[in-house]
Amino acid sequence: MQPGPFEAKPRLRSSINRCANRLTKCHTLTDNLVMELTENELLLREGRKIVEALGKTLAPLVEVVLHDYTRPEQAVVFIANNLSGRQAGDPVTEIGIARIQDSNFPPVLQNYPNRFPDGRPAKSTSIGLKNSDGRYVGAICLNVDISMLSAVAASIGQFVQTEVSAAPINESLAPKSVEAVRTHLENYAARYNTTPRTLSLNQRRAVMSELESGGLLNLKNAISEVADTLGVARSTAYTYLPRESAKIDNLS
Repeated sequence: MQPGPFEAKPRLRSSINRCANRLTKCHTLTDNLVMELTENELLLREGRKIVEALGKTLAPLVEVVLHDYTRPEQAVVFIANNLSGRQAGDPVTEIGIARIQDSNFPPVLQNYPNRFPDGRPAKSTSIGLKNSDGRYVGAICLNVDISMLSAVAASIGQFVQTEVSAAPINESLAPKSVEAVRTHLENYAARYNTTPRTLSLNQRRAVMSELESGGLLNLKNAISEVADTLGVARSTAYTYLPRESAKIDNLS
């Protein structure tokens, strides 16, 4: 017996509802998939901007590479300042494989030693890019050609090298004033936890010897500054000089 039109409608509505639910689920799965792909593509798109900017900033000694871990066989997406000879479409490196296999692999590896295919030494830094699911999508890598920098550093090191005994006395290029005499006396006294005026006779003779060897006694009014700082007369200050210097001063 055929169902009447009023009996068929509830069954039809039920079938339509079931199909609608299935379609909703399918749309949800499709939307999630599209969102995930869009997120990965967005990360790589923004990563390329960073690579291009770093490449222009650090040229010509730093190679900057963008890797796409979603395509391990063709992971190299873009290279700025190509120093390694690689091309876009080349496969992933060992670090990339490790990140693909383990999402807990360190996100940043910095300043580790590396080597270009032709043997030149390099210093590398690798920065992993993760999506919202915590999976590595790609990486930005910097490879510094340190071969030229090492040669420059060696040349600069040789250029700035000095010989310890090249001059018989210590020389300073700073302009000296008579205030340097007082400063030296005060610093000398501080070594002995005392003041210039309470220095012993031997200490006064020793510090005068330092002032002479440093050329400070050749400054105008140097002896007057010594006398004022030590609290003695100029004639007394002369008695603290080494004997040979005192004779010369007396003759003059």
